[in-house]
Amino acid sequence: MRNQPLSFVLFLLFSLLIMTLNLKVEAKSCKPSGKIKGKKPPKDQCNQENDSDCCEEGKYYDIYKCSPKVTAHTKAVLTINSFEKGGDGGGPSECDGNYHSDHIPIVALSTGWFNKMHRCFKNITIYGNGKSVNAMVVDECDSTKGCDADHDYQPPCDNNIVDGSKAIWEALGVPKKDRGLMDIHWTDA
Repeated sequence: MRNQPLSFVLFLLFSLLIMTLNLKVEAKSCKPSGKIKGKKPPKDQCNQENDSDCCEEGKYYDIYKCSPKVTAHTKAVLTINSFEKGGDGGGPSECDGNYHSDHIPIVALSTGWFNKMHRCFKNITIYGNGKSVNAMVVDECDSTKGCDADHDYQPPCDNNIVDGSKAIWEALGVPKKDRGLMDIHWTDA
């Protein structure tokens, strides 16, 4: 550092300060917008096909109307979901009111990213496990509601979820035993 000019050192410190502030602003930009109280699902009313969680009686769950900002490297958590009739995804997809095969690369996005259906039928590219896959958005992973029949008595989604079909996990080369939650990043395709 002694050989570096003082201006270079100040530039590095300033850059570090700016990056730190940007990370703090991004983290604070999407806070919970409330909570809902969990209800016990009626008998046989919460499908746990892909190790899905069922709501717990009396537990409070955060809800979000927003998601983190979409960038060229949007961090998210990939979860697994069945989009087929009778699957753990619950009802038909929001975009078209239909069920879809788990053998095609499709996703549901958290409420903020779903953006009031503006991403319906648009493609995103998901990066994870050293691979990438293109997928079509067909549904919302509801971050504002849950613990009811419409949501298969599952809690609301977090605000950073990409809920992918089995085909997504296969394309990313994730063994069946390791499917469930995975840190990824994505971008609009």
